[in-house]
Amino acid sequence: MIIKSLELADFRNYENVKIDFSSGTNILYGDNAQGKTNILEAIFISATTKSHKGSKDKEIIRFGKEEAHIRTILEKDNAEYRVDMHLRKNKSKGIAIDGQKIKRASDLIGRLNVVFFSPEDLSIIKNGPSERRRFMDMELCQLDQIYLNSLSKYNKLVIERNKVLKDLFEHPENSVLLDVQDKQLFEYGSVIIKTREKFIKDLNEIIRPIHEKLTGEKELLSVYYEPNVTLDEFEKKLKQSRQRDMYTKQTTVGPHKDDFSFVIKKVNAEEAIDIRKFGSQGQQRTASLSLKLSEIEIVKKAKKENPVLLLDDVLSELDSNRQNYLLNTIGNIQTIITCTGLDEFVNNRFEIDKLFKVTEGTVSSEN
Repeated sequence: MIIKSLELADFRNYENVKIDFSSGTNILYGDNAQGKTNILEAIFISATTKSHKGSKDKEIIRFGKEEAHIRTILEKDNAEYRVDMHLRKNKSKGIAIDGQKIKRASDLIGRLNVVFFSPEDLSIIKNGPSERRRFMDMELCQLDQIYLNSLSKYNKLVIERNKVLKDLFEHPENSVLLDVQDKQLFEYGSVIIKTREKFIKDLNEIIRPIHEKLTGEKELLSVYYEPNVTLDEFEKKLKQSRQRDMYTKQTTVGPHKDDFSFVIKKVNAEEAIDIRKFGSQGQQRTASLSLKLSEIEIVKKAKKENPVLLLDDVLSELDSNRQNYLLNTIGNIQTIITCTGLDEFVNNRFEIDKLFKVTEGTVSSEN
């Protein structure tokens, strides 16, 4: 899987640009606020239909314009595909694959698998549970269509149920809707819980050796799933929480409240610590790096192909040991890296297949 080219029209600060990528390592360099990250954002949207920043479509469209366009040419299994996205201020986005419009965004997800790594990801361990759920959901949605559909329906149900709860004072007759919604929440939520359980189990097999190498075989990392409610108790807990939910006007039970923890233990030591709460910044950042590197291996294992790796100015945030490990991991994966300058570690440590200078919404190839 590789991205051959990307075309943008009225996207962020780009009026019109086309970039032809190498199948190897691509460097986008330039000063801050020139538009480097916008290119990675466009690729991420092409893969997932959403911005990694959580931005709405109307915020992405170039100032003064009503719509934006993204065209991505992909190569997969020696076949070429064209993905077109039409972003509009006041309508939902239009998506076409090889000129054929698709009705559901979910029909696109999984066609292009990307791993996006930014400096913000180094804080995923110490940030709140929503950040960790988002990581897990973005990964699983790219890999598992059933999970994607179940999560989408579950999230809509939570919103609808919360609305019913808020309106019960004025419309008490709507309480009968809660019984129907609870059955559906259990149906879709059960799929989410089962899939997350398996994901964490598979993640542990991959992340442990990676983390061990990153720490010079001094620390052992384990990831634990912390479901808000277990599968066995989900249906019962939904019923038990009904009165509380009516009081708080919120759905308080279900996988939308899940979390997962990161526990490290020094080799030959008995004591283990939850690094979300008690880990040093260095331990949290190393575990975050291990998590993102594991993402690459998870995609390889599930899809039997390499993802496209997007590194947004992340190398400058890592010390030389972690830089080396990351760069050695890249191997034959198509990688698109942004940086502010061509530092020594970029020039000397690995081969640059294609180099681009980004200046005020223009991109010029330098080799």
